[in-house]
Amino acid sequence: MNFKRLGSSFKESLHGLRTVFKSEQNFRLQVYLAILVIFLMFVWTLTKSEKIVLLLLIFLVLIMEVINSVVERLLDVVEPRLSGQVKLIKEIMAGAVFLSSLVALIIGIFIFYPYLIAL
Repeated sequence: MNFKRLGSSFKESLHGLRTVFKSEQNFRLQVYLAILVIFLMFVWTLTKSEKIVLLLLIFLVLIMEVINSVVERLLDVVEPRLSGQVKLIKEIMAGAVFLSSLVALIIGIFIFYPYLIAL
């Protein structure tokens, strides 16, 4: 195992995430919401299953946003002018991010609702 190469891979991965965080407003918002949800996971006594579901949803949304950012940047390189097809692809990717966010919100409400009502 080449630890130098492994360390370099981690460094590049973190650089990529830092780039997305700095350049994408939606990603920053989603990271802040993820931090809030993780905080609430430990404030309230959620079950292990609820915590796992929430973590999976958090990372689903963040990964979808990263993929969306990659596709948008790639399309900007391949086709700098906003053609109809490029616009459509970007809209479809935005729709995928929206759907992942929506399902995370709905499931999050189902999980947190009993804890909110008990306040």
